[in-house]
Amino acid sequence: MPQHLRLISHKLCPYVQRAVIVAAEKGISFERIDIDLADKPDWFLAISPTGKVPLLEVTDEDGVVHILFESAVIAEYLDEISGNPLLPVDPLERARERAWIEFASATLADIGKLYSATDAAGFNGARFGLEQRFEQLEQEVAGPWFAGERFGLADAAFAPAFRYIDLFERWADSNLVKRLPRTLAWSRALKARASVINAVPADYENRLFTFVARKNSYLAKLISDRILAAA
Repeated sequence: MPQHLRLISHKLCPYVQRAVIVAAEKGISFERIDIDLADKPDWFLAISPTGKVPLLEVTDEDGVVHILFESAVIAEYLDEISGNPLLPVDPLERARERAWIEFASATLADIGKLYSATDAAGFNGARFGLEQRFEQLEQEVAGPWFAGERFGLADAAFAPAFRYIDLFERWADSNLVKRLPRTLAWSRALKARASVINAVPADYENRLFTFVARKNSYLAKLISDRILAAA
């Protein structure tokens, strides 16, 4: 086991949430440092190959610091340094779950397009892409977790995506997951899991609302219109 783990993160980053969820599931303690991605500190840029979070500093038994980056890699490392692996033992099943973790990353990228689109055409195009993704996912979810009775790395990877979608469906009355029974049940199970709940600060929803509102995007307008209509 490493002597010390330090996770460099951001309060809203969905990829950070993956690492935090896995650490919680495995009972791994770590130090968390949140940075401002709009004003990245020089010390962070000096050690980060990509300038992105999450980044994990691993201090080994000899006091040597190693840098890990990319959320999927960090999640697998955390899984491997402790017992009861979250990835399947069978090579084919393990490869399949890794593939769907990549699918989760692409889903997060499409969600980024959704909240960044500045007009109806861009927003609807992003929404259509997400609808297709979730329809594909609906055929793969075993329930109650992605692969069945075992909570795995794929669940940790998708949880941040469903956190976004849950809020967007409430804020803008979208219907991306509600129409898909297995995916909806899975997303609700993830929402209720302690590791997922505690992966973000208590004021996460307000922070995300502010973040989206400041983007001057089409989604921000939909949210604003809905709030005014309810007032």
